[in-house]
Amino acid sequence: TLLEAATGVREETRSADAARIFSRAASWRAHEIRLEAEMIVPQHARDDLDQPAEASITALRYAVTIRARPEAGSVIPRLEVAEERLDYIKKGELIESLPFARDKKAWRESIFKGRRTSPLISTETSGEGRVVKVHEDSGHQGRGRTLRAEGLARTVLSTINTAESPTALVARREMQSWRLLQLEPSRLRAPDDMKAAPTIGRDGTGVPATLHRLLAAAGGDELAVRARLANRLSELLDDIRDVRIDADEKRELLTLVVKARDGSEFRARDLSDGTLRFLALAILQADTAWGGLLCMEEPENGIHPQRIPPMLELLQELVVRLDVPVDDANPLRQVIVNTHSPEVAGLVPEHSLLFAQGEERIVDGHKVRNVSFRPLDETWRAQAEPRPRTVDKGTVLEFLNALPAALRTREEQGLNDDASANYLSRRPVAARLEISDSLFLPFPSPGEAKT
Repeated sequence: TLLEAATGVREETRSADAARIFSRAASWRAHEIRLEAEMIVPQHARDDLDQPAEASITALRYAVTIRARPEAGSVIPRLEVAEERLDYIKKGELIESLPFARDKKAWRESIFKGRRTSPLISTETSGEGRVVKVHEDSGHQGRGRTLRAEGLARTVLSTINTAESPTALVARREMQSWRLLQLEPSRLRAPDDMKAAPTIGRDGTGVPATLHRLLAAAGGDELAVRARLANRLSELLDDIRDVRIDADEKRELLTLVVKARDGSEFRARDLSDGTLRFLALAILQADTAWGGLLCMEEPENGIHPQRIPPMLELLQELVVRLDVPVDDANPLRQVIVNTHSPEVAGLVPEHSLLFAQGEERIVDGHKVRNVSFRPLDETWRAQAEPRPRTVDKGTVLEFLNALPAALRTREEQGLNDDASANYLSRRPVAARLEISDSLFLPFPSPGEAKT
């Protein structure tokens, strides 16, 4: 329900906390929140009865407005659907919104399927008030539905479980595939039951079971799959030779095992947090059975700074390739990460980076704190219409030069004062003359770079 979703945003347990998802300022609080997503969906999915569903169109826009309605005698607001809409995106509009793929015709043709001229879900006002309509799908015999919007405690889309509304079902399956990956070392170290689902969960459960499925599916190519994973893992640890699964049939357990070049074997419980996270992502990259959106917070956690480049390379290889059409070997995938690391921000492709910056807006006459996401100038994101505000050069430099900025802050606070008797006992590493003189060398321009 909407209430369960709202309280689950920050894993709150009290229903009264649901109101915290709405914008607020001093004594003012908004009563509506609108969410919108444009998505490219696979053309096929299966419903709860395992029946196949085929979308009539694969470029979709879903929007829902949630309203908080105060209830007399209760501090808990009633959350209801104020508006819900699932609509199609025209092919020309889709191409305009994907400027990075304008020269990738084969890829674009592989993602855009079908045709439609009317919405799939809409909200209208009638004599009985607002109603949410589920329209008939093109070429399908399923009937449309009409529901009163007032009092809807969950979205209509979330109730579509069968292939009678195939495009809406495919859209729901797409959104169900979106996940925030929060890999917990304790989960990554644990073995899996042989009956466990062979998919990697949001907390890292299922890594041994997933690898076991991939190796079983590889058949005669099992050694090649293991070699690819070992080579990937060796980018983090130089002496890795093999990755395998120890299947204990007596205890019905699957345990991940890594072999070093000297023949020593280490089980998952012996590996570092960073190594386990890296291995989980490498298995995800090799598993073409999953698609959708993957979100991660601070993927650099537990990784030595010198190993951040291979981590970023792996994350970029997780996403759909644009140089070949989408198919079973190249599923639709997107990755979004957030980070506070200057190393990560400085190493990702420039068109991938967005800076989250706070700003104020006036809403109903009140100043409300907001966040805007700003791209770098002269990237494809900066060419969108209407033109977005880009991040200024000073902000980029200040963030990437975080260490010098921190040293300047110390100086402003007098913490680097040579007159202090205790200075030598607390002098920062970067302030040592032989280190500070060598730091922050200028990055070579393209003309200066050598191969």
